[in-house]
Amino acid sequence: MKYENRREVELLVLSDIHLGTYGCHAVELVRYLKSVRPKTLVLNGDIIDMWQFSKNYFPASHMAVLKEILRMLSHGAVVYYITGNHDEMLRKFAGLNFGNLTIDNKLVLHLDGKKTWIFHGDVFDVSMKYSKWAAKLGGKGYDILILVNRWVNKISEQFGRGKISLSKKIKESVKAAVKYIANFEDIAINLAMDKDFDYVICGHIHQPTIRQVNRNNKSIIYLNSGDWIENLTSLEYHNKEWSLIHFDHNKIKLSLEEEQLDFEVGASYKELFTAFSLELQQS
Repeated sequence: MKYENRREVELLVLSDIHLGTYGCHAVELVRYLKSVRPKTLVLNGDIIDMWQFSKNYFPASHMAVLKEILRMLSHGAVVYYITGNHDEMLRKFAGLNFGNLTIDNKLVLHLDGKKTWIFHGDVFDVSMKYSKWAAKLGGKGYDILILVNRWVNKISEQFGRGKISLSKKIKESVKAAVKYIANFEDIAINLAMDKDFDYVICGHIHQPTIRQVNRNNKSIIYLNSGDWIENLTSLEYHNKEWSLIHFDHNKIKLSLEEEQLDFEVGASYKELFTAFSLELQQS
């Protein structure tokens, strides 16, 4: 499939991919990215997990995600990399531009006359402010839980019971987790309303949603792009409408060439940027 034949999307928002961790569903994400042609791509934090980054684990499928993003750049897409807590090392580069790529901590866009505020959301996380070591420890525990979950699902599918999400079960059953998510959303909504935004878009809490909120004679739409660990979701804006996309292997039609997603042989960073240079020359 030629790039220009991919499904056009005016704005695509992804967050919490966590490249470099065992929980990342990179193969599915590459398949999704190969099916779309966004005019603007917003990477809303925690794209590369620098907390848990290891030279011993960055498989070719993870590298392929970066390559697809670079391909979008080379074909004229505007890409905003909004920093999160797991890639906070990039915050020192906030405001930096590399052609169509911009790194920043937050973003304001105007979509068909609607004022849109986009940020990762870890600024609302008390554990990030006062106990970062505990948050990092929790991150490692979460990664282990995802690995255990995959093992459990293999057994569950063998018995014909389908997949389950242990992390979702925990979130839904622990009152503190439910309260944390509700508080996070309320803070984001209230702040955005005070600043007269029409849309507010976050990541961080891995809870994909689109919902309209009406308070004090004001209306706002709160959106969260979810993640590519357990939910495999993204946000798309096209023809003045928002859509919450849940990855579905059966709904993505690729050509035979695109279907052959060969991740057996990895690529070095040098090879990756060489490929990017060739894309630029060909575009």
